[in-house]
Amino acid sequence: MEVLVFKTSVRNRTNVQSVSAALDSLSGVLKWNFDLQDADNILRVEARELSPRNVELVLQYAGFACEELPD
Repeated sequence: MEVLVFKTSVRNRTNVQSVSAALDSLSGVLKWNFDLQDADNILRVEARELSPRNVELVLQYAGFACEELPD
């Protein structure tokens, strides 16, 4: 299992709801959560064999910026 961390433009619960189904549908995702109190609106994804690019594309398709943060 790995933890992927992303900086996003998701700002509130309504935004989270708009991407939740897409995140849930990604193959390999075990658990995910947003830290909207953080200045970078962090998304953490616990996953098995998931490309960070897939997460970025899902959020970008929903209209949000998403960039993986380095370890």
